[in-house]
Amino acid sequence: MLASSSITSLRQRLTAGEITARDIVLDLAKMAEFRNAELGAYLSWDVESALAEADKADLSLPLGGIPIGIKDNINVAGQPCTCGSKILSENYRSPYDAGAIQRLRAGGAIPFGRLNMDEFAMGSSTENSALGITRNPRDLERVPGGSSGGSAAAVAGDMAVAALGSDTGGSIRQPAALCGCVGFKPTYGRVSRYGLVAFASSLDQIGPITKTVGDAALLLNHLCGHDSRDSTSLKVDAPDFTASLGQGIEGLRIGLPKEYNISGIHSGVAARTKAAIAQLESLGAILEEISLPHTDLGVATYYVLAPAEASANLARFDGVRYGHRSAAAADLMEHYRLSREEGFGPEVKRRILLGTYVLSSGYYDAYYIRAQKARTLIRNDFAEAFKKVDVIVSPTSPTPAHKLGELTDNPLAAYLEDVFTIPVNLAGLPGISVPCGNVDVDGKQLPVGLQIVGRALDESTVLRVAHAFETAQG
Repeated sequence: MLASSSITSLRQRLTAGEITARDIVLDLAKMAEFRNAELGAYLSWDVESALAEADKADLSLPLGGIPIGIKDNINVAGQPCTCGSKILSENYRSPYDAGAIQRLRAGGAIPFGRLNMDEFAMGSSTENSALGITRNPRDLERVPGGSSGGSAAAVAGDMAVAALGSDTGGSIRQPAALCGCVGFKPTYGRVSRYGLVAFASSLDQIGPITKTVGDAALLLNHLCGHDSRDSTSLKVDAPDFTASLGQGIEGLRIGLPKEYNISGIHSGVAARTKAAIAQLESLGAILEEISLPHTDLGVATYYVLAPAEASANLARFDGVRYGHRSAAAADLMEHYRLSREEGFGPEVKRRILLGTYVLSSGYYDAYYIRAQKARTLIRNDFAEAFKKVDVIVSPTSPTPAHKLGELTDNPLAAYLEDVFTIPVNLAGLPGISVPCGNVDVDGKQLPVGLQIVGRALDESTVLRVAHAFETAQG
C-alpha cells in the first residue's frame, strides 16, 4: 500500500522506476474512497487534476511525484478553500496558490485533496467544522485533535503520504500527537503566510504533518524561505534541514520545565514522557531542570490575543465580496448581520465576540495591552532558559484523545488541552511532536506525543533530537 509509505521510501522507488507518480495518486484516491466515509479527513479531492500533475512530474526534483494533502485554509488555485466554514463552502474557489504551495510545487510535489479542520482553525478537536467531524484512526469514537485534525487523521490513517497544517496554538503538534504521527511548527516567519487564511496573524504558521522526522525535515527544505508578499516573513536563508539528522545528541542539554508538572496530566502520558526523557538521557543528552515562571499565563494570554486578532481578520467575511450571503436581509446592516450569523459556527462567534470585547473602548488597556505584556514575559522566559539548554522537552498534550462530544459543552477544558503548545506560539519558537508510545484507555492503545522545542531559527537542533529519539524507538 503506497499511501502507508514515507516520502523517502516512495522517492527511492520512483527514481528506481518501480512505481510512477500516477500509481501513488491512484492509491491515495483508493484509500480516500475506502476510509473517508468513516474518518472524515478529506472534504474533497480532485483525482483528475492530481493525475494530470503526476503524469508531468519531474522525478529529478527532491519531491518529484509526491502528493501532499492540504489543510483547507491554505489556498490552492482552482480548489475550494472552505476553512471548515459554511461561510466559504458554497461557491468560493481559490484564485491563486499560497506561497507554501508554490514552494512545494517548485520542489516537485503535487497538492492532493482538501483536509478537514476546525472552522477557521478555532478548536482542538475538529468537531467545530461546519462540514462534518473527523475521527481518530486509532479509535473512531475519539477526536483526532485540531485544528489540523483532518491532516493528522489522513496521515495516520494512510490516506495521505504527508500533509500541510497550520499551527496557531498547537494545531499541528496536538493532532499529530493524538493520532500518532510527526507534526512540526517552524519558527514564526520561517514559512510564508501568503495564501493562508488568517486566524491570528501574529501566531499562525504553516508546517508539515508526516510519518517520520526525516520526511518533516525534507518538507521544511521546500517550505521555508522569505516571501516579500508576507510582511512577517523572515529575510533569512534556510539551511538543509536534513543535514542534522543522524548526528546524535551526546552532550546536548535538554531542559525540563518544573512548571509543566501540572496536576491535569494523564498518568499514562506522564509515564510515557518520563520514559522518553530517560531514552534521551541514555543517548547521551544532559538533563537539566529549568524554570518558565510565567507558564500559568499562557492560556489566558492566548485567549485574549488570538480572539482579538480573529475579530479583526474575520471582519472581511461580510457576504459582499465572497462567501455566504443571506437571502433574508432587507437592508445593508441586516445583510451583514444575517450573513455572518448564518455563516459562522458557535466557536467562531464566541471568539469574535471575545476578541471584539477585549479591543473595545475601556477594555483595550485592561485586557489586550496586559496580554501583550504577558506575552513578552513568556518570550523572555524562553530566552533565559535557552541560555542554559539546547532544547526543551514536555508532553505535547496533557491527555490522550478524548471521546467525541466529551468537551463540547466545556470550552474551558478544551482550551486547556493546549497548555504545553500555546507558549511556543506566543514566543514564536520552533517545536515538533514525535510519537513516544501508547497508553491503554478503555482497552484502546492511544498515542502519546513528545514535544521538543528549540531556539528561534534552530529547527535543525529540534529535528536532530527528534530523529535521534525516533531512531532509538525503532
